[in-house]
Amino acid sequence: MTAQKAYDSDVKIKEDKAPLTASQDSFSELWNSLKSTFPKLFGEATYKSWLSPLAFKEFSGGRFVIAAPTAFMRDWVSTNCSKKILELLQSLNPIVLQLDIVVDKALKIEKIAATTPNGAGAMLSSPSIEDEVIGSRLEPRYVFENFVVGQSNELAHAAALRVAESSQVHFNPLFIYGGVGLGKTHLMHAIAWHIKTCHPKRRVVYLSAEKFMYQFIRALRFKDMVSFKEKFRSVDVLMIDDFQFISGKESTQEEFFHTFNALVDQNHQVIISADKSPTDLPGLEERMRSRLGWGLVADIHPTTYELRLGILQSKTEQLKANIPVSVLEFLAHKIASNIRELEGALNRIVAHASLVGGSITVESTQQVLRDILRANDRRVTIDEIQRKVAEHYHIKVSDMHSAKRTRTIARPRQVAMYLSKALTEASLPEIGRKFGGRDHATVMHAVKKVKELMQEERSFGEDVDLLQKMLQS
Repeated sequence: MTAQKAYDSDVKIKEDKAPLTASQDSFSELWNSLKSTFPKLFGEATYKSWLSPLAFKEFSGGRFVIAAPTAFMRDWVSTNCSKKILELLQSLNPIVLQLDIVVDKALKIEKIAATTPNGAGAMLSSPSIEDEVIGSRLEPRYVFENFVVGQSNELAHAAALRVAESSQVHFNPLFIYGGVGLGKTHLMHAIAWHIKTCHPKRRVVYLSAEKFMYQFIRALRFKDMVSFKEKFRSVDVLMIDDFQFISGKESTQEEFFHTFNALVDQNHQVIISADKSPTDLPGLEERMRSRLGWGLVADIHPTTYELRLGILQSKTEQLKANIPVSVLEFLAHKIASNIRELEGALNRIVAHASLVGGSITVESTQQVLRDILRANDRRVTIDEIQRKVAEHYHIKVSDMHSAKRTRTIARPRQVAMYLSKALTEASLPEIGRKFGGRDHATVMHAVKKVKELMQEERSFGEDVDLLQKMLQS
């Protein structure tokens, strides 16, 4: 059935259909009559989501003006429905020359009736997403001034600062990744604070991937997808933390994919953090993996001793605490896992001294932090893995870093890379650097190859399992 026939079958129109000149009221009636046919012409879903909130505004000089409650809805209707609506209007009154859609924020998006579990109809009165603050709270101390830069994080810091300072989009997306407690969230908050301070007119939304998923599910439940899309696709900067959370969650990933494309097409900034690079995130669609690699991927790898000491010194100044250098050096040597744990250890010894009394010494620090220190002593390092694997296969440790490709050396090197990935929190680029400056693709290939061989050759699998148990004991 054509659109015109559908209209004629649903609405009784006089033979002349409408006068060639008419009052504003008559055009309003014309719109309401036409609108009543939209569910059949465009479908119930399209009508409820996009066309139901539209309202007649005015008719002037051949311009038939209707209003939408949001710019996003206006743009969608203009792209997908305006041509057909104009044809129908002109068929009913030839003096209509063009259709204009404007934004009127006073219009309310209608609440949609839902069905309760017992089958009865009920109106969901939950506030729409538009009425809710969806960004996460920013930590005041997570600013660029408090971020200590070292070799392990200098690229990520420089990229974050460039994005925060510039009103232009240089990298889209900026993807920052690294292990737990290495400073990703600090940089994300610092970017948001800087933009908020220096570019207050830019609209920034910062939230975790988990909260993004919650908002998406909520929008589906309350049939409020228009508000959801408007909220996320109209921002200047969208920042998503802990992106790995939506890996494997297909519907949320699908919605983020379209949100990402919409923002990039508008040249709006997208910033993402995760615990792994896009190539290593499991459960990620290939098209999403490809999009995330479009811009700049910057890793934060495990800290060096010098950086850890610098962080402790900076933190000590913030706390206005008097801590001997020997204690700071001891902590920097002993706690190499992540910055969060390092700062937590410093807070604990300062609090202990304040509450219990006594001076802060290396000996008192050992006593107060005995549980943390024991846990760190058990952690395996890449250097230890290289030594143990080299000893097992009767090669030199230096062969782990060499360019030699003979099987007797290449295979143990691959095993050591596999164990480094399995037993440490080091990123793939960091592991590659520890093996003679190799890139992350080489490490990925080594991990894949060892997994395949462990399944194909029983004796090889037993060898690798034995090495892993020895290193963990």
